[in-house]
Amino acid sequence: MARPAAKARPPKHLVALAVVAVLGFVIVVDFLWASSSSASSSTVWSSRLTLSTSPAVQAPPVAKENKKDKKPVGSMDINATFADLPAPELKWEEMAEAPVVRLDGAAIQIKNLLYVFAGYGTINHVHSHVDIYNFSDNTWGGRFDMPKDMAHSHLGMVTDGRFIYVVTGQYGPQCRGPTARNFVLDTETKEWHDLPPLPVPRYAPATQLWRGRLHVMGGSKEDRHEPGLEHWSLAVKDGKALEKEWRSEIPIPRGGPHRACVVANDKLLVIGGQEGDFMAKPGSPIFKCVRRSEVVYSNVYMLDDGMTWKELPPMPKPDSHIEFAWVNVNNSLIIAGGTTDKHPITKKMVLVGEVFRFNLDTLEWSVIGRLPFRIKTTLVGYWDGWLYFTSGQRDKGPKDPSPKKVVGCMFRTKLHL
Repeated sequence: MARPAAKARPPKHLVALAVVAVLGFVIVVDFLWASSSSASSSTVWSSRLTLSTSPAVQAPPVAKENKKDKKPVGSMDINATFADLPAPELKWEEMAEAPVVRLDGAAIQIKNLLYVFAGYGTINHVHSHVDIYNFSDNTWGGRFDMPKDMAHSHLGMVTDGRFIYVVTGQYGPQCRGPTARNFVLDTETKEWHDLPPLPVPRYAPATQLWRGRLHVMGGSKEDRHEPGLEHWSLAVKDGKALEKEWRSEIPIPRGGPHRACVVANDKLLVIGGQEGDFMAKPGSPIFKCVRRSEVVYSNVYMLDDGMTWKELPPMPKPDSHIEFAWVNVNNSLIIAGGTTDKHPITKKMVLVGEVFRFNLDTLEWSVIGRLPFRIKTTLVGYWDGWLYFTSGQRDKGPKDPSPKKVVGCMFRTKLHL
């Protein structure tokens, strides 16, 4: 029987090569695994060193917060003077200072005389007299007292050229309540007389004489904050009321105090103003003023022959506290200073430093100059080509438009329209 054939065996040198290849592969894999593991461990350790407080790796010291350097979030994004508008420079000349400083006073010009009424001296002191500035010789004089029951600030006021009609306002300092009492001054005799009281008291209502009637509208209601829309009129002549009661008229489209109110070209105009104002702190025995939200606006309204309100082009920017800050020169309204929208970050009040012109022929606004500083509740007059302003509350400086000092200074500039 034949025996089976024997299996062929590979040569010995091939077996040796295979063994070497396998061993080499194992060594390479092991090396790569070890390298990967080592790199991973090194990364984790490095991260831990970064967070470690060991002396070998010190974190940079943390600077202590300086409270003086702390600013409201976003305050660096909006400059404090963001509301300033480009304006040509005017050359201002400082004149004789008023006998007292005034905020929220009132003023009426008759010929060469500027009658300056009432106002705050400080938040705790109000004036109850009238000072007179003479544009002819640039002097102050002729002081006389107001009636004891007359308001001391936030007055409505207008003249027919001899008689000055004084309407409502705030009686007393701080944020005391308003009065409904009204008066008329005969500037030739310096005598005062009563007028019928308003149906309700108001703060700083828009006031004008138009077509033989004394018009009073808007202002703030008795709480000093809520805007009033009511509009009343009273027939008057030569300083006397021809009626015993006020007549209701068409309400003003937007209420609030501190507006310019002008009659021009037989039209009644109401310019600028605000909604809201400081209020008395609840329960305060001295009616301490506390600030509430205010919305300043640029609206201009006109009452026409049809006794309907029409809206005219708005001011270049919102402006308030301008009830006695205007004059009519060559059929252009000139308005000096005021307050505008509060700073959006700091919420501080922002004063106005521009002089505005509203051309009544073209109904166009322009900025014709800049005041020596930003200021609100200016009392403005015009005489012999010169624009004058006195009193009010000025800014803290060129780079800070928030209010600070109450002043009594008087400045003038030659006006070229």
